[in-house]
Formats: sequence, C-alpha cells, structure tokens
Amino acid sequence: MVWYYAKNGDRRGPIEETEFLLLVDTGAVHPDDLVWREDFGAAWRVAKTVPELNFPARPLMPPPTPSDAAEPNLTPDTPFRSDTHNRELMAAARASLSGNWGIAIGVTVLIAAIQVALSALSSIPFVGLVFYLGNFLISGPLALGVVIFWLSLSRTGQGELGQAFQGFARFGTAFLTSLLMGIFVFLWLLLLIVPGIIAALRYSQTWYILADNPQMDALEAIRRSKQMMHGNKWKFFCLQWRFLGWALLCLLTCGIGFLWLSSYSSMSNAKFYDDLKS
Repeated sequence: MVWYYAKNGDRRGPIEETEFLLLVDTGAVHPDDLVWREDFGAAWRVAKTVPELNFPARPLMPPPTPSDAAEPNLTPDTPFRSDTHNRELMAAARASLSGNWGIAIGVTVLIAAIQVALSALSSIPFVGLVFYLGNFLISGPLALGVVIFWLSLSRTGQGELGQAFQGFARFGTAFLTSLLMGIFVFLWLLLLIVPGIIAALRYSQTWYILADNPQMDALEAIRRSKQMMHGNKWKFFCLQWRFLGWALLCLLTCGIGFLWLSSYSSMSNAKFYDDLKS
C-alpha cells in the first residue's frame, strides 16, 4: 500500500508503506501533517489520528528563560547547524524522488550528455579549443540551473526540465562564481590534497545560496557558504561517503545505475542544504 502526505501545502508521494513508516519514525512526517491512502476515500486525515502511525515520543521543551527571550534576532553571522541525521536526509530524498524518478533521471542524462559532448568535441584538432571554451563558459550557468531544479523538486515535489537552464538568465554571476570557486580550490590544492578537499566542502553550498538569492553576487555567495559550512563540513563529507557502496554496485551495471545514484545523491544534497538553512 502506498501513502501520500502534505507538508506546508505541498503534496508528496506516492511512497511505499515501509519507507513512509521510516519517515514517521525519523520525524520527517509530523503528527499534524495530513496523510492519505486509498482506503481513506476522499478525505485526508491528520497523521496523529491514524492508529497504525506510532509517532515517537518527543520530550517537552521548557519555555524560554528571560535571558533567552532577550536574545536578539538571528543575524547573517549566526552559526548554522544541520541537526538531522544523514540517514534521515537520505530517507527524505527517496521520498521526494518517489514518483519523480523519470524527470530526475531525464535532467541528469541531458546535462551529462551536454558536458560529455562538449568534452569529446574539444579533442578535435584546430576547432577543439572552441568547444573547450564553450564548456568552460556554460559550466557555471548549468550548475546553477541544475541546483534550481533540485531545490524545486525537493521542496514542492515538482520539477521542470527548463529549470536546469535558468542559470543562463544570470550568466555573468554564474560564470564568475564558477571561475572564483575553481581558482580558490586550485590554490588550496597547491598546498596539499586535504586542504583542497576542505575548500571544496567549504564552498559546497554556494550554488544553493545563489539559487535562493537571485540578487546576491558571487563573492557574497561564496562567503555565505563558508559561514554555513563552519562546523558542518565533516557531516557533509560523511553524507557523500554514504554513497560509496552504491557507487561500487553501480559499476556492476556497466554504469547505468549511476543515473539513479546521481539523482539520489543530488536530492540528498538539496535536503542537506535546506536542513542547514533552517
């Protein structure tokens, strides 16, 4: 039996019962969310009224102390922290992809095909330099557009192919961001591999920040990513390593499985950003 649930006005599903119960256990589905399955007929139900959904007990939080109440509002320098366990983020990613694998894989294949084609054409004598420069110029806008697609699919359950190309509407910012990130990571790599990896983790949220802030410039987005990832780089690194076993299994499928794995990983990264941001 499959389930649907509504969160903040967005309908999500269909989700197989085993995975839906996992979302309940991990708190991704809240007691006050609306849920539906086929035997409910035309009426949605509040999750806590469904007897078979056993929500884990949550400790009551005490009211704020006077000193807490006097704290100022959050500022741009307020630290960020991802409190949701990585396995819960991955479960939420699978739930968002349920029923959306077609469009997710379609976008993955299209973007990969464009990049592979330009890379192959860049090896042609004499004219290859033109395609190499073309690939260099569009890498930033494509990266921004793809992130816009994944955030939309993650948050609303709906994504469109055209979103993957919306980064070209902000070509200058996207290109400069790609250029600066490449330079910064390269400079850190000159020291050693590990500093380069740390730098890549530090800048990993830049595209998501740009997607959410159309008026922000490249340097500000990079700075904000460094701020958001302070104290969160190891957690994000561990999230990426969780896909290693799946990658090894994909090798047994002659690489075809990477179409699903890439979508799964991209959706999980979008969930990480939203968890970090919230």
